[in-house]
Amino acid sequence: MKENFFIGIDAGTTSVKGVLTDTDGRILSFAMQEYTLEMQGDRCELDAEIYWEKTRMVIRELVEPISVKDQIQAISFSSQGETLICVDNNGLPVRKAIVWLDNRSIDEAASIEKHFGAEKIFFHTGQPQVQPLWPATRIVWLKKNEPSVFKKTYKFLLVEDYLIFKLTGRYATEPSLASSTLYYDIREKRWWQPMLEYLGVDEEKLPEVFPSASVVGTVSASVTKDTGLSETTRVVAGAYDHVAGALGAGNFSEGAVSETTGTALAMVVTLDRPIQNFLINIPMQCHAIPGKYLLLPYGQTAGYVLKWFKDQFCEHEMNGAKNGDVYDRLTSQAEKIPAGSDGLTMLPHLMGSGSPEFNAKAKGVITGITAATTKSHFIRAILESIACMMRRNLDLLKTSGISVKEIKALGGGSKSKLWNQIKADISNVPITTVQGQETAAFGAALLAATGAGFFSSIESACTKMVKLSRTYVPDAVQHQVYQPVYARYVNLSQVLEKYWDA
Repeated sequence: MKENFFIGIDAGTTSVKGVLTDTDGRILSFAMQEYTLEMQGDRCELDAEIYWEKTRMVIRELVEPISVKDQIQAISFSSQGETLICVDNNGLPVRKAIVWLDNRSIDEAASIEKHFGAEKIFFHTGQPQVQPLWPATRIVWLKKNEPSVFKKTYKFLLVEDYLIFKLTGRYATEPSLASSTLYYDIREKRWWQPMLEYLGVDEEKLPEVFPSASVVGTVSASVTKDTGLSETTRVVAGAYDHVAGALGAGNFSEGAVSETTGTALAMVVTLDRPIQNFLINIPMQCHAIPGKYLLLPYGQTAGYVLKWFKDQFCEHEMNGAKNGDVYDRLTSQAEKIPAGSDGLTMLPHLMGSGSPEFNAKAKGVITGITAATTKSHFIRAILESIACMMRRNLDLLKTSGISVKEIKALGGGSKSKLWNQIKADISNVPITTVQGQETAAFGAALLAATGAGFFSSIESACTKMVKLSRTYVPDAVQHQVYQPVYARYVNLSQVLEKYWDA
């Protein structure tokens, strides 16, 4: 009997990951290619061709063991949001991609908010704050600072859009990713014309919007040799990476919550309808499931903080370590430190703060250092800071009557038993992990299977393919220990708000 396979690609901040799955949800193989961002000051860029080159290599690695290529029925994508790629009329990048971490367009963000008003922007785009990470602000910056690039740009794309184009020759996107642009109307499900007029961009300069899990096309003959895929392989519209990760964890019903601790922290709260509460101050975007929405509390740097600390201060731990073993070494050190890190408190805002503070000027802070403070204290304080950031957003959800009873943990951070338990203890909410760590890529494969017609809906694909792993139950005693720790975190955030703006 012929087997049917599906590929899910997750184009992340620092790597492209891919999985090959079957209809039972088994991950048959995994591949990854990393790259290094170009960071200088408040700028963060990457040669856009690297996204395609690394994706092509990942696909080939997944495809090569399969003797019959037409067994791969479909491929789909999970993609980082906000990263802007400008291409000419041949589909070639006209400058380096402006990566979502980039903060150069602070002034342009302020101008957009002043022009439209925050409440109007929230109603149409779901974004309660105009931050420099939104592509709309970057287009204004390009128009002002690189007019030749702006004029030469034939299409303004995001990463998933670019990869779909490379595979099919079609310019296509989908609502969950388009929601991260600040020029997509999430209620009308189309490009927001008043913002496009402000930007000076015609709709023809944007990709066509397809529903997630719909077939955009098939692999073009020109890239079959490069990828190893067949021309019969369907290319299916995917999802914003946090949405794909949520699907990969089975988060598809009203009130379900998942959190991803990867480079960034992102929480996905599924909604059946858009909320009207502007004061909640949390981004709202389209879900991959038609008609549904989601709230997306986030922080720009989460796992990245631990990586930064490792790279800067842990040469000894890295020596001799293989792959992710170095993180096991770090968390084993943190395990020796009591809850609260003996008074060491960190704000993990290495690239500005996300919800609920939303301050691009915020910086990382560590307080409470004494002569007795060790490297292990710093590591534990980092883990606790991300858990505090997560709880800050959970507390905000409660103000809108959203009760969270369980959180599905995803991303690299979910591999750490200690980190999962810290999150459960600080938030006082059970944390459940899922089988297989690459949930964003897996969610993309799930969308590919749905688009190829092997499931009647995204929900039925989730029910059949997703499998849970372990639940971390909050420790009541530790939760009480963490109460003053969390209070210090919140107080420090509030005290420094005026400092950042000085």
